[in-house]
Amino acid sequence: MKAVAPVRLVFPVVASFLALSPATRAWDYEGHRLVNQLALASLPKNFPAFALTPEARERIAFLAGEADRWRNTPDLTLKHCNGPDHYFDMDDLPVLGLDPKRLSPFRYVFTAQLASARAAHPQTLSTAELAKDADQTKALLGFLPWTITEYYGKLKSGFSSLREFEQAGTPEEIANAQQNIIYIMGVMGHFVGDASQPLHTTKHFNGWIGENPNRYSTNRSFHSWIDGGYFNKVGIEREPLFAKVRPAQLVALGPGAAATNLFPVVMNYLSDQFQLVEPLYKLDKEYKLPGKTGVDPKGYEFMTRQLVVAGQMLGDLWFTAWQQAPPDTFLRGQLARRKLKDGEASPAGSGTPKPKAP
Repeated sequence: MKAVAPVRLVFPVVASFLALSPATRAWDYEGHRLVNQLALASLPKNFPAFALTPEARERIAFLAGEADRWRNTPDLTLKHCNGPDHYFDMDDLPVLGLDPKRLSPFRYVFTAQLASARAAHPQTLSTAELAKDADQTKALLGFLPWTITEYYGKLKSGFSSLREFEQAGTPEEIANAQQNIIYIMGVMGHFVGDASQPLHTTKHFNGWIGENPNRYSTNRSFHSWIDGGYFNKVGIEREPLFAKVRPAQLVALGPGAAATNLFPVVMNYLSDQFQLVEPLYKLDKEYKLPGKTGVDPKGYEFMTRQLVVAGQMLGDLWFTAWQQAPPDTFLRGQLARRKLKDGEASPAGSGTPKPKAP
């Protein structure tokens, strides 16, 4: 494979090689941006036009990096709530006696499940780890599948609200509802992109830890190399990736009440990426990812495929949220009462308030 022109990344590569936390970044800004752009390319022409304008596309692409920008803050409370949203250590589940197929789709119920599991397996956390836990996240496994599921719910809600405003709202309300949807689409894309980077599904997020019979890399810059160092070195040919994206399609959900629960779908998505953790380390061991002597086709295919996988999943989720958004009956009632009240205050077509009775 020929070498491709490098894509210049927003974050300096040197900075990305600093020691990273378990909530480390997945794909540098250009990678996340590309995931959102691939998802946009999958949407049908009849998708709401306001989200497909050049301005909206740029806004959605820009927002792909928003969740990482939140992590630049020194505020520990924001680090505490935002950091774990970017990862989920699936290999720690069996150690804690947790079945991935029986995890609650509710974030706080899962937190209680995890607390009980930690209490039953106190050896899984060392005193040394807890001593370096300024943002109080060391006991967590991450919340990435819950984060994606919740953003999907927010997007469905956004489309539900927009439809009601389109029927009985003001132009300002419609415009604001549209902007809300654009924002949610963009930020949601960050987390779907995180999940396609296999190192965000494992405790081996930044070099292999613990027993290492296969002698995989223990380099503490491994994660930053996969996120952006590799692509910064070899570049990305964008057009072939867009050619691999199929049209967005509905995500298969269960019947009845299960049709409102995306969590099992998201867990399957993460499980598929988790299966790629060891193959990724093997590619590194076989010198398929160094980017020093040209582009190895096997390594390049693996890395770019993960961007396409994320873009495809994201497009499907956007499309499904749009198609499956239910009526917002509460908002509809509120708008109907407002219309009735306005009608009582002003005779139809007069623009003049009705006189009050003496």
